[in-house]
Amino acid sequence: MIADLAEAKAYLRVDGNEEDALIDELLRAAQRLCEDIARLDETQFDNAGGTAKAAVLYTLAYLYEHREEADHHALVLTLRNLLMGIREEGF
Repeated sequence: MIADLAEAKAYLRVDGNEEDALIDELLRAAQRLCEDIARLDETQFDNAGGTAKAAVLYTLAYLYEHREEADHHALVLTLRNLLMGIREEGF
């Protein structure tokens, strides 16, 4: 994982432990989504640097803040733009 639970909670400004399981699950989903959009495996993605980490934390925050009404299409479009520099070419 490019970010751990402590980094995720600091980014989200969450102090307590009540939502640790939710945040950890969202963090894993955020990383997987970013890996898929970048077309990189976990090792490649984890070595991709600050752009990859920023994209994961952005995605985490989006999923956390918009749990009820997330616009996943808009999120994917934003991530494609954020990850364009590290994205592997398709087919």
